Amino acid sequence: LLVLLPKKTLHTTMVTVDLNGVPKAMGEYANSDSFFGGDPPLSEAIGWAVVLGFGLFFSVFTTLIVMADKYFGSKKAMTSEHFNTAGRMVKTGLTASVIVSQWTWAATLLQSSNVAWNYGVSGPFWYASGATIQVLLFGVLAISLKKIAPKAHTVCEIVNARWGKTAHLTFLVFAFLANIIVTSMLLLGGAATVEALTGMDYRLASFLIPWGVILYTVAGGLRATFIASYIHTTIIFGVLITMILVVYIKAYSSDQIYDYLAKNVAYTEEECEQIYFEYDPDMHSCGQVSGNHDGSYLTMLSSDGLMFGVINVVGNFGTVFVDQSYWQSAIAARPSSAAKGYLLGGICWFAIPFSLATSLGLASTALMLPITSDEAGSGLVPPAVATDLLGDAGSVLILIMLFMAIVSTGSAESIAVSSLVSYDIYRTYFKPDATGEDILKVSRIVIVLFGLFMGCFSLILYELNLNLGWVYLFMGVVIGSAVIPLWNMMTWDKASGTGAVIAAWGGFILAVIGWLAAAQIQGEEITVDTLGTNEVMLSGNVIAICSSGIIHFVYSKLTVTEPYDFSKLNDAITLVEEDLSGLSAAEQDPEELDAAYKWITSRGYVLTFVLIIVWPLLSIPAGVFTESYFAFWVLVAIVWGFGSACVITFLPIFESQDDIIDVFEGMFGMRKEEDVVVEEAPVKEVEEAEEVAA
Repeated sequence: LLVLLPKKTLHTTMVTVDLNGVPKAMGEYANSDSFFGGDPPLSEAIGWAVVLGFGLFFSVFTTLIVMADKYFGSKKAMTSEHFNTAGRMVKTGLTASVIVSQWTWAATLLQSSNVAWNYGVSGPFWYASGATIQVLLFGVLAISLKKIAPKAHTVCEIVNARWGKTAHLTFLVFAFLANIIVTSMLLLGGAATVEALTGMDYRLASFLIPWGVILYTVAGGLRATFIASYIHTTIIFGVLITMILVVYIKAYSSDQIYDYLAKNVAYTEEECEQIYFEYDPDMHSCGQVSGNHDGSYLTMLSSDGLMFGVINVVGNFGTVFVDQSYWQSAIAARPSSAAKGYLLGGICWFAIPFSLATSLGLASTALMLPITSDEAGSGLVPPAVATDLLGDAGSVLILIMLFMAIVSTGSAESIAVSSLVSYDIYRTYFKPDATGEDILKVSRIVIVLFGLFMGCFSLILYELNLNLGWVYLFMGVVIGSAVIPLWNMMTWDKASGTGAVIAAWGGFILAVIGWLAAAQIQGEEITVDTLGTNEVMLSGNVIAICSSGIIHFVYSKLTVTEPYDFSKLNDAITLVEEDLSGLSAAEQDPEELDAAYKWITSRGYVLTFVLIIVWPLLSIPAGVFTESYFAFWVLVAIVWGFGSACVITFLPIFESQDDIIDVFEGMFGMRKEEDVVVEEAPVKEVEEAEEVAA
């Protein structure tokens, strides 16, 4: 891509925040009413190269890897079971890498820096911690799934097996809503950034970005998605490390950024008017921060930051627990790897929003770039800072990083939707005797259609003037009411199916009513702007999850007397083909599963408590950070980022070294004839398989 840049742009601009005490907004960006208000820093050709070139490259590359494994490695045929479950034998490192990839949305890279621009150091922390605990706690459900429903393909299959048709249709709706919201956020942030950096038309970007996902997902299914996700994640961490080094080591230091942030909040409104062209206190980041202790960016005592944290926690429970892609990853992981993979994935993912936003997000305010609130809300803080620090090379790096996040999560969402349609609609209601070939055909058709739908829906949101930040805060209002019923389904033997339906719909209705009422009370009118404030979004999010939990608990206590026998659940789920990969007696050893359940339960709960209670409480006595305290905070972000990058990059390779060597030996004819073993999936009669799984 750098070859496409004009030679004169191949340079980096390493300038300090000011020259002779002049902030950048009145220095090199004087008379600029916004950062991206003029010409985009990159040519439109770069946009086309990334959107189409990268999509085509990864489609071909990923497909070749899958084909190499098929013909020279495992030699397994592509069954519908393998297409949608990856053989249920994915190891810890790759499981963790996939979790990081799926959870790294465009919002992770863009919105996390937006909250840093708004609230200071508390923003990156609350974004990271508020969205990490869901993955840690989902590890409990992952092991529960391996214990009670190892043959499942989708979460809605489990709902149907335990609670019946009405509940099945209800949670199918919420699952689809989760997929639609996540994919629309991917394209809202992605297309806006592509347009801002390259000038490529937003509508074209929205339609073309999904095609990079469609090609390799259709070809290789969940296995191809996992391989691509690993590649995407390593690239994301590579860019992350680059940005951290540039901000805190090459261009500036933590002490310099500290001084610049302190200087920012010391400016009066009159001084801000002199610094920014057409200064608007609601549009520019200058002066004291409302709701922060002493108006400082350098404190965890931020009312708006805390409010965002609560919204983040509640909303992200919905997008993990209700999103089929996370259940699919749990299904694909081998039982011994599921718990460790989710825990490790959550810990490593924390570094992406925390470290990235602590560098780029805080630098945007420290350097006083002319970024407007509209640009920040659209996720343009990281590309603005990267462009300022590294010139066109920075723009390209952010564009590549963003594209990796979009296609990795997009492919997971595509395969999730295809599984829901194939197993929960087509097979359940239209063709119960569907063959594996039928399921494969439907899955691939749905992936293509959903890719087209992704682009259309993002354009609808764009025309409604709903940006990335608005949709991100809104998601909990829509799907939060389905969280606690699904948790109860897997962990509580007296959870009522009827109560779950009432709780899900009742919580949703109450959340929408509370959300609209809060907007009317606070803003005296209902508009997109009044509906999008932190206080109003907080009302809707909290009502959604709390009301549904209360309804389900009370209804179940009043109506259910006999506990449900979880041993019957797996028997109610049938395989399409007799592919028993990951379902052998050794893989389903009850003692090992019980030990894994205890392991993830203790560690998941403890880490959750540390991230959302202990860490914030320990930072309260600091008040406004001192220079040394901030330096330590930055050091934690740097070390966490480097450590996570090393684990996610090298652990999957280490665990799969035998498989990699096996493929290369097969490709170059180095394998002895007697060593060639065609490893087919264990095939037994369905009745015997059900006995083993039970």
